[in-house]
Amino acid sequence: MDRYVVAGNPVEHSQSPFIHAQFAQATGQAIDYGRLLCPLDGFAETVQRFAREGGRGCNVTVPFKFDAFALASRHTERAALAQAANTLHFDDAAWLADNTDGAGLVCDIERNAQRPLAGQRVLMIGAGGAAAGALGPLLVARPAELVLANRTLAKARSLVQRHASLAQSNAVALAAASFDEVGEGFDVVINASASSLHGAEVPVAGRVLRPGALALDMMYGPAARPFVDWATLHGAIGRDGLGMLVEQAAEAFHLWRGVRPETAPVLAALRQRLAERAT
Repeated sequence: MDRYVVAGNPVEHSQSPFIHAQFAQATGQAIDYGRLLCPLDGFAETVQRFAREGGRGCNVTVPFKFDAFALASRHTERAALAQAANTLHFDDAAWLADNTDGAGLVCDIERNAQRPLAGQRVLMIGAGGAAAGALGPLLVARPAELVLANRTLAKARSLVQRHASLAQSNAVALAAASFDEVGEGFDVVINASASSLHGAEVPVAGRVLRPGALALDMMYGPAARPFVDWATLHGAIGRDGLGMLVEQAAEAFHLWRGVRPETAPVLAALRQRLAERAT
């Protein structure tokens, strides 16, 4: 069997092995997918050893998406724009880095949550690796406006500048803002920051949400619960990142295997699996 892993730190909570096992069963692909815990100062060495031992590719989670990009000599267009990667395909000639986060996010919002992004006002919180991977595909979806908010404004401005040409070509008003100056009344609010991961409060005020807005946290499970509850408290529809997780995994599976799996049954099975664990 071809071997794949999700590489990160922490990684024991990851649902990727379950997701890819479901994909493999549904598509008839013979793969073995596991978890690879990487020391914080040893990501490159750990992944390179896995490849030498026969690994064919890996998904990459926090905090190594920038490191993964640097490891590859070839990059997809979306990874190059993000300068971060969440998927590596090991090729003897040259490793390929991709970033499937943004495609997974847009697919989950537009197809699973049934919220077309075209013409909407979108706020994304955070300017790290998750935001970098999502920004390009969000702009291609052609919202009317996209504001990128971050505690360190210079970091948000740098990301905005890198995407300025793409925003212009898709007629999107793209801007950076501090948490205190983001504005209000957004149709879609996306938490791409580490606030949920660290149990911190939502870093923006409730006025950023218009009534009935979609508020999506890229995290899932208990980590996303405070953000989802915050959204509900302010009259919005809260959503966790489980759908995004499944959709971005399907993009990676297609890159590795050349087969695009159906995601709806896997998302339903995953939600049931997590609900049973919580009881």
